[in-house]
Amino acid sequence: MNIQVKRVYDEPSPSDGERVLVDRVWPRGVRKADARLDQWLKDVAPSSDLRKWYGHDQSRWEEFKQRYFRELDGKSELVDRLAQCAGERRVTLLFGAKDREHNNAVALRDYLQGDGRR
Repeated sequence: MNIQVKRVYDEPSPSDGERVLVDRVWPRGVRKADARLDQWLKDVAPSSDLRKWYGHDQSRWEEFKQRYFRELDGKSELVDRLAQCAGERRVTLLFGAKDREHNNAVALRDYLQGDGRR
């Protein structure tokens, strides 16, 4: 699979391929036209309860991923669509968090690449 992860605040690039925002809420300060999205899949994002529980606390990262993977197990249609897309062309998962290594887009990429899929 050809998946990369990028902050939605970063400059769009032709090499991004399919640009998919995977946050439940729209990122602050970003105009929709500037984001140059192909899709906004808010339903593949972590639930509001999980997002609030995690609170970008790195000490909860592994537990967050386990909980998020369980949520993704119940969203097979969306996950399969993303996986199929990434099998055909590059997909860039966009996120708004400041932490580039511990966020839902990174966890989703790992899940799609087989680290969490059952």
